[in-house]
Amino acid sequence: MAATQQITDAIIQKSIFQAVRNVSQTMLSRDITLVSQSHDPSHGTSFEIIDTVGFAGDISGAVYLCLSEKFAFHAIGLMLGMTQREVELGGPDVIKDAIGELTNMTVGGFKNQLCDIGFPCMLSLPTILRGSKLSVAPSKSTVCHLFEFKCDGYSLIADVRIKIA
Repeated sequence: MAATQQITDAIIQKSIFQAVRNVSQTMLSRDITLVSQSHDPSHGTSFEIIDTVGFAGDISGAVYLCLSEKFAFHAIGLMLGMTQREVELGGPDVIKDAIGELTNMTVGGFKNQLCDIGFPCMLSLPTILRGSKLSVAPSKSTVCHLFEFKCDGYSLIADVRIKIA
């Protein structure tokens, strides 16, 4: 299927907003608000958790979801009906599995919207990084689209990277 339109900033914003909102409402039973957007990959914010899923096909790139450990515990608690203490006791596998699933669902929703406008692509498996002061490095071969969302007072950054043809 040939693309019926170009990938514009507006399409990327609409697609990632709908994907993040749908996953937040479905999995967390929470609304999420888009509070800012930027093309500056050097936003200076660091995180404890970054999860990424790539996509490749007629359009290629990756989406990185960047969040604090506190937000991860909060989101996992909402998603699985657990207290923060129960999430902590569950260990790293609970965080990896739950955040990986949230990211996979989010990027899957984003990818589906790209496919619907004529840019078929497939997803990679989620890759999760945990640490302190993590950030996503800029790349000369991609265009960066940063979106900051707020949910229950916590920030979630969706860093969408589209490969330059």
